[in-house]
Parts: sequence; structure tokens; C-alpha cells
Amino acid sequence: MTYHDLTSHYRKLNQLVHVSRIVGWDEAVMMPRGAGDARADAMATLEGLIHQGSSDPRIAGWLEAAEAEALDALQRANLREIRRVYTRATALPQELVEAQSRAQLRCEQAWRMQRKENDWEAHLPLLSEVIRLKREEAVILAEQLGLSPYDALMDAYEPGMRSERLEGLFTDLAGWLPERVDEIVQRQSQEKLVRASGPFDVAQQRALGLELMAAMGFDFEHGRLDTSHHPFCGGVPSDVRITTRYNEQDFTESLMGVLHETGHAKYEQGLPRELDGLPVGQARSMGVHESQSLFQEMQICRGLPFLTFAEPILRRAFTEAARATPAAFEPDNLFRLYTQVKPGFIRVDADEVTYPLHVILRYRLERSLIERRLEPRDIPAFWDEAMRRTLGLSTQGNHRDGCMQDVHWPSGAFGYFPSYTLGALIAAQLYEAAVQALPNLEADIARGEVAPLSGFLAERVWKRASLLETSALIQHATGQELGTVAFKRHVQRRYLT
Repeated sequence: MTYHDLTSHYRKLNQLVHVSRIVGWDEAVMMPRGAGDARADAMATLEGLIHQGSSDPRIAGWLEAAEAEALDALQRANLREIRRVYTRATALPQELVEAQSRAQLRCEQAWRMQRKENDWEAHLPLLSEVIRLKREEAVILAEQLGLSPYDALMDAYEPGMRSERLEGLFTDLAGWLPERVDEIVQRQSQEKLVRASGPFDVAQQRALGLELMAAMGFDFEHGRLDTSHHPFCGGVPSDVRITTRYNEQDFTESLMGVLHETGHAKYEQGLPRELDGLPVGQARSMGVHESQSLFQEMQICRGLPFLTFAEPILRRAFTEAARATPAAFEPDNLFRLYTQVKPGFIRVDADEVTYPLHVILRYRLERSLIERRLEPRDIPAFWDEAMRRTLGLSTQGNHRDGCMQDVHWPSGAFGYFPSYTLGALIAAQLYEAAVQALPNLEADIARGEVAPLSGFLAERVWKRASLLETSALIQHATGQELGTVAFKRHVQRRYLT
């Protein structure tokens, strides 16, 4: 069967993708600074080989012949995904793919030091080159796919999502959230908080993260935890690499980062192994991926049941701090600490109520860049004005905590940011579905019993991989179309009742 030729080709191609992802992890985590230029060239060559395989002219004939074969529903879904990948790959010239890889790696490598030094002027020419090449890609893909340039980029991360739909969701949230933020901040100002004092040893923080990763079902036979400039989940389903960063004065930052990335990792580890290497066997979208990390971090791990379970583990991890301020480790106090709402500069440290406002800012900025309504040199002014308007904070002159804080644009990930808030919306809907399906969910979590929840997620999301298109998967997993209602209910229930 021609279909088997296709699957054999993609399984072999996936071996190169496997290498690319592990080498990419190494570049971000282990590589010495002086190896940057050589690594950029090597990875550009590897990306070129992957592009060659993805745009192999034989694929068109295989697809046409396979369409006429007697295939089951799974195989037809795989053909759908292969055609989507192939259409994007054949649209882009290999020279552009390799040029983008070099520009993005060099920009990201420089960004790590330039951000630390608040050096926007040095960063601007490198970022401008990334944006120039990304605009070129967007125009090519837009013509090929019949989409707007921004939608053509976003479709790589959110297949089927369009700016018109996104604008409706984001305009709703942008209009609803600021008043809720003010109300919650006022209410929480009356609460008494007890904070444990540092320093918190990094080795102890790491050990705590590993213990709670295990408790939440992370498979250490197929994954590991490391440290990086920016927390992320990488690797492949058989070898998932997650990272965090540590603050010796506040262990909560790294802990929730670890638990967030563990949500990503469990999704990857839960994908059906029999479909490994095939487009249909991959995670459905980045929004669905973010729903798994935000479900674990925000819906579960910042909730009172989980913090009740975690209390004795935290006390053992930080014995001296627990002895000095025992009230700081009480579950009710931990819950108040982990659900504090406060407008801040940094997206990755933001609470779940202000977080969507960070994402909406970035979405509107990057869309304006790709559509050439904004030039790279104007990014800081746009950012400052939007932060003042939405969160009451100025980033004028503070590029480190402003427009240089995220790795996404240096690495060329334009169209990715909406996934974070789409994930929050899906996670809220998924939690409501889980409570309905698992009446003992909160009691189970308070005992550290996560098997029923993992089984629910496996059945509703993980095992489905990309068998269903995104809207159908969300309907299957949550019983609802994607919307803002469940997220609003979650905010009201957790913060305003």
C-alpha cells in the first residue's frame, strides 16, 4: 500500500526531528557560550535536511494514491495531518528555512546576555532580521494557504484558529478582566499572609521539584529535569526534557514552574506510542498543550486540595523555614500565597487573572509587526503604552522586564502567544468536565491520588493525539465549544466567592 510508504517516510523523518529537539535542548541548557556560531550552522543544516524530507516531491504522489486506498478513520486522519504538514513545507524555500534557523539561533543566544544587560539597542538589529525573515515566510504561506499573513503563522501552532475568532475571545477577556483584577486586589488586601524567609537552597528546591513531579505521575524513565534561562518542555515523547530556573529567595517560582512543565511532559508521555513518528500521533496544538500545563499548575496545583497534600512535603524540604514560620506552610496560607493577584511586569510570574492581559498585549503587538503596521524599533513604545493602559505599569527604559523578557520572538515563534490564553480557557472547561466525571476528584488530590485524574486526561486528551481536529477535540474533552464562560466561572469561584 502507498499509505505504508508514507508512514515509513515520516517515521524516518521523525528520527531527524528527534535529534533536532535534543540538540535544541542541549543548546539552551548545556552548550558552552563559545559554541554558539558553530551550533547555529549545524542546526541550520539539520533543519534543512528535515525540510527536504518534509517537502520530498514523492509525497504528493503518495498522498494522491493513498487517498484512493481503503483506509480506516485513523489512517485518514493521518493523511489529513500529512497533507497539512506537506503543504506548509513545500511552500517555503529551503534557503529561507536555513536562513531563519541561523538568524533565530544567533538572536536567541545573544538575547540571553542582552536581556540581562537591558541592551535593547544591541538586540534590535538581530531581532529585526528575525522579523524580516518571518514576514517573508508569512507572505509566502498566506498566498499558499489563502489566509492572512498572521493567521498563516498562527496556523502552525493553532490549526484552524483565525484572528477573527481570536479577537472575539480576547476582546471579551480584555473587557472583563481589569475590573475583576481591581476587585480581587482590593479583597486580598484585607487578607493576612505569612511568608517563609529564605534563602532556600537550590539543591533542596530541585529535590522538592523532583518529588512532586513523581507524585504527579512524571515518568523518569522517559524524561528529566534541568535548569535553563527560560523554563520550557522539550525533547520527544520517549525522552521529555523539562527545565526550570531557581530563585533562592522564593521557592514558589521554581516549584510552580516545574509543575507547569510537568503538565506539558505528561501530555507528551501520554501520547499513543503506536503512533510515534506520525503527524497524527503528535500533540494537537499548542493551545491544547498549554491546557495540560495550566490545568495541572493553575487548576490543580494552586488549589487547596493539592496544597493540603503538599504541606508535609514542603515542611520536610525546608525544615528550618518551617520551624521558624510554621504558619507559612499551613494549607490555607499556602493557598492565599499561591493565588495572590497582583499586576506585574513578568508574564511567566503572573497570576492566572492578569496573565491573559500579558498575552493579549503580545498578540496584538506581534500581529501588528507581521502585518507591517508596526516596525521593530517601535516595540518598546507600544509595549509601554499597552502595559500602562492594561496593568497600570510603565516599562519605559526597562526593556529587561518589558519587551525583551520572552524568548519567543528571538527564537522566531510568532503566532505562538495566543496559545497560552487559549490553553487557560480549555483548562477551565476541562476542570469542570473532570469534576463532573470524577466526583471524588478533590478528595483524591488531597491524598495525592492522581491516577483517576490521569486516566481522565488520557482518555479525553492524551490518547487522542491529533486524531481529531482542534475544535472536535475540545468538544470531546470538555463537552463544550471553546469559550470564555468556564474561565470566568473559575475566576469568580476561586477569587470572588
